[in-house]
Amino acid sequence: MVTSIKQVSPSAQISLGKKYAEKTVIIEQPEEGVWVIKTAITIPKNELWLHQEPFKSKLDAAIKQAASRNTNPK
Repeated sequence: MVTSIKQVSPSAQISLGKKYAEKTVIIEQPEEGVWVIKTAITIPKNELWLHQEPFKSKLDAAIKQAASRNTNPK
């Protein structure tokens, strides 16, 4: 685990560094004065159904089947 000390700016901002520029993060506050910051990937609301059952299993199976086929014609 890496620990770093950051100063909150007068505008209440904290820089995480260029590595995280324009990344989406989830900020949880399990208790007062404690924050947990996690990188995240967001899913558009109209595509969320693709990641839920029963569609997720069907899509995973279809992708696996497609990947196992030889797509290079001789």
